[in-house]
Amino acid sequence: MLPAALRRHLRAGQVIPALPLALRRNRRWDEPRQRALVRYYLDAGAGGLAVGVHSTQFAIRDPNIALYTPVLRLAADSAAAWLASNPPARSPTPARPFALIAGLCGRTPQALAEARTARDLGYHAGLLSLGAWHSSADTEKKILAHCRTVARAIPLIGFYLQPAVGGRVFSYAFWRAFADLPELVAIKIAPFNRYRTLDVVRAVLESGRDDVALYTGNDDNILADLLTPFTFGGRTRHIDGGLLGQWGVGTHAAVRLFADVQRARARPRLDAAWLDRNAALTDMNAAVFDAAHAFAGCLPGIHEVLRRQGLLATHACLDPHESLSPGQAAELTRVARAYPWLTDDEFVAVNVHRWLA
Repeated sequence: MLPAALRRHLRAGQVIPALPLALRRNRRWDEPRQRALVRYYLDAGAGGLAVGVHSTQFAIRDPNIALYTPVLRLAADSAAAWLASNPPARSPTPARPFALIAGLCGRTPQALAEARTARDLGYHAGLLSLGAWHSSADTEKKILAHCRTVARAIPLIGFYLQPAVGGRVFSYAFWRAFADLPELVAIKIAPFNRYRTLDVVRAVLESGRDDVALYTGNDDNILADLLTPFTFGGRTRHIDGGLLGQWGVGTHAAVRLFADVQRARARPRLDAAWLDRNAALTDMNAAVFDAAHAFAGCLPGIHEVLRRQGLLATHACLDPHESLSPGQAAELTRVARAYPWLTDDEFVAVNVHRWLA
């Protein structure tokens, strides 16, 4: 059961980055820099952290690598220690709310084992990938039974992943039934498709579940998702926040931008300049996530931004064949120069020595 305060925290809307895996140049795990990344996200103002997800590299589950539990443990311990030693200024309490979210993958035995590991390490919820359910025999009814089983081990965050990177298409009926799971706390909407995005939002609104948070993962339309008032079944609400690999870079800038979004949502009319900002963020994401090459360089792109800032030692991934695509480095330079308001170069330069200490 997720504490009521954390449910309210998620429902209020947060910037939640996905944690990249810090490696040395020999592709061994770099624990000091992994810890520094957690500290960076906390100081940037993130409201939570997703660990063991795509950005953390699915290969950490390989028995020959065996980093799933160590990375989850280090992230949780580092967050707790940094929050305790750096309480919010003028706060009457020693720490602020911070949601620890663990990525859960595979068929039921694997996902259930990961859910129990995450729960025992102090994680508040599990982001459940359904990418392993691609057989023609995997009916939506069977997948819902899988979700119910995993939800008994840890509060659940649903995940609608785009088919281009391993997801599958689900019907409105699936999401309407999914919205009724008592243990459901949020859904990450990332199909990169407006029709399918509407299916999820409509399902939650028509379920009457005001306690289920909605988070965008649509990197191609982040600000449009966050600024759109959706009305279904006589209810109107916004997508609450973002749980994004894109926000694993420029996190401090993202927090400032999201604060602007929340102020804009409270006004009766929306300034048309938001359309330009949405296009800029999509352009930034296209470079970081390597949209030009069907996202082949998405993880090295995140790593390269952090490497240039001194937070990571390399843009290398566990898979030696996974690297920057041709022209991607130049694209990263272009967007950083074009949109300095979306970067954290100055913020990181001032603080990186503390985070690496």
